Amino acid sequence: MVGKSPLDDPENAAYAWARYRRLMRFMMGVTVGVVIIALTLLFVREGAVSVHFYIAVALGIGFSMLLMSALMGLVFLSNGTGHDAAVDNNLPSNEDD
Repeated sequence: MVGKSPLDDPENAAYAWARYRRLMRFMMGVTVGVVIIALTLLFVREGAVSVHFYIAVALGIGFSMLLMSALMGLVFLSNGTGHDAAVDNNLPSNEDD
């Protein structure tokens, strides 16, 4: 029998997802700031390079940062709500006696 997760409660789930969305909005702002700083530094150091280079750098940094923050946010959501503790892990032991 699988136990109930704290995320099964609509009130807990609404609070957890609101916190996750707030974290993602914050990280979107940080990501935009980092991309602007990176592009500015590249322009100052390298000068006029192909516009495709700047687009690739912006997309690469932006996608990487947002993906990492989304995955870490899900880890925080799972751990912060007690969802991880609700997992029933009754596997047999693999110890050699």
